[in-house]
Amino acid sequence: MAITPLDIANMALGVLDEAPVDSLDQDVKPARLLNLHFDLTREAELMKHAWVFAILAAAVAGSDTGSGAGTLNFAYELPVDCLRPLPLTHNGEPDGVPIAWRQEAGLIYSDQSSPLIIRYIANLTDPNDWDATFTEVLVAALAVKIAHPLTHKAGMIDIARGAYSAALDAALHANAIQRGGRFSTSSWAVQRGDNRFRRA
Repeated sequence: MAITPLDIANMALGVLDEAPVDSLDQDVKPARLLNLHFDLTREAELMKHAWVFAILAAAVAGSDTGSGAGTLNFAYELPVDCLRPLPLTHNGEPDGVPIAWRQEAGLIYSDQSSPLIIRYIANLTDPNDWDATFTEVLVAALAVKIAHPLTHKAGMIDIARGAYSAALDAALHANAIQRGGRFSTSSWAVQRGDNRFRRA
């Protein structure tokens, strides 16, 4: 069955024991709050973890910046739907040999000539493309975001946080989030190129 952003918004309201809305454009406080937070929260939750369903790969052509041998002299544009790149390897595979790289804005700099295979978390906007466990996490995350301004009840904030923790645990146990090896999300500063050579 197809699911819509409105369905997800109303599930978030259900966590808080609030009545559903008819539209995210409806001029009522719950709809205004959900409309304000929906897209940003979706992107934030996608970026926090290496969701298996959201991992895509692209072979990207680069250009030589002329900065010389032994430097990160090849520049590559990130795919337009990239929220964040995953650690880069010589063959684009998770178990491949790590390569030197850094990210600056929408560019990847590497010492590898093109094409470069970039694996990344994609900005998937259609709820029907999501894993069910991610949907549950997003529902709870939205509930956390709007709990205080909507209900002003500490108990509801705690309920929303509990729902978020439970949903995230369920996603981890279902292996919906890639963990371990070079795709560990615990060292994102390392992954994005803060160090020239990385091990996650």
